[in-house]
Amino acid sequence: MADALLSPAVAFAADAISAAAIGISVAKVKKDEFSEKKVPIIGVAGALVFAGQMINFTIPGTGSSGHIGGGILLAGLLGSVPAFLSITAVLLIQCLFFADGGLLALGCNIFNIGVIPCLFVYTLIFKPLLKGGIDAKSLTAASIISSAAAAVLGAACVVLQTVLSGITELPFGTFAALMLPIHLVIGVVEGVVTAAVLCFIYRARPEIVTSAATAKRLGDVSVNKAAVVLAAIAIITGGALSLLASKNPDGLEWAIIKTAVKATDISANIEEPAATGGIYDSAAAIQETTAFLPDYTFASDPENAAGTSLAGVIGAAVTFAVAGAAGLVISLAKKRSKAGADA
Repeated sequence: MADALLSPAVAFAADAISAAAIGISVAKVKKDEFSEKKVPIIGVAGALVFAGQMINFTIPGTGSSGHIGGGILLAGLLGSVPAFLSITAVLLIQCLFFADGGLLALGCNIFNIGVIPCLFVYTLIFKPLLKGGIDAKSLTAASIISSAAAAVLGAACVVLQTVLSGITELPFGTFAALMLPIHLVIGVVEGVVTAAVLCFIYRARPEIVTSAATAKRLGDVSVNKAAVVLAAIAIITGGALSLLASKNPDGLEWAIIKTAVKATDISANIEEPAATGGIYDSAAAIQETTAFLPDYTFASDPENAAGTSLAGVIGAAVTFAVAGAAGLVISLAKKRSKAGADA
């Protein structure tokens, strides 16, 4: 979401909710839902999701496109809470370094793309669908159903947050009628991608997926080969496949444009709303300072494809470093806490 969709009151409320979710998740992951063996998986999985989000795929017959959210994929590899912390790192990096999503809207984006899939949908839908046993069939069904549910619920929250903000004049009924179906399609496609990755990892190292689903430690197994494979996929995706991304507006942008056209009966050449003044200018100024590759390209030469490739590789690398470092810090803190308790 861009800042212009939100009022400061709604944005700050979402910031508070997301900050609380992060604090609770850190405390929980330190207590009982983390293994130091997951540190490399946290890093490469976060990098993979960052790279995957750069690839917009065309939705035939609509003029729109979509990209994965990645929450269910991360939860399938890491477990609910570690996945939420990983996707939060992805969203922070996208916002600050690539000006993707507004700084004021960061709390909403973390809630819609992180809290909903990782903390709610994975726990309430994905895991129950695996209770009969984990295999390729159950993983595929759980991935598609959960990804679709997460996308639709996230889209519904975007509509609600936008309408509550009351600054875009987008009619609720029309906006929702466009947002929900298009994100259902996006979610199904994401589910197929998620299923492919999880089934591959399950065949190569089933303990990773089993550990995530049961919140149990990985035990004495090596995850290095799986981590290397995921890292290679992330680099290829961010550095090369990102160049093939659709130029069509994504589901949110498309819905805004279509809603505005129906509401005002004007030309379809409508851009996403913009807001200026006060806190909006301050947030934009911060992003201008921190974003070294805004919109995943060179600011001085936006049409240069090398900028997209560079952004994909650098973004994946930074995400790997940040997510992996966070996992390592939590692991060390957990060990120190356990040592203190034993003493």
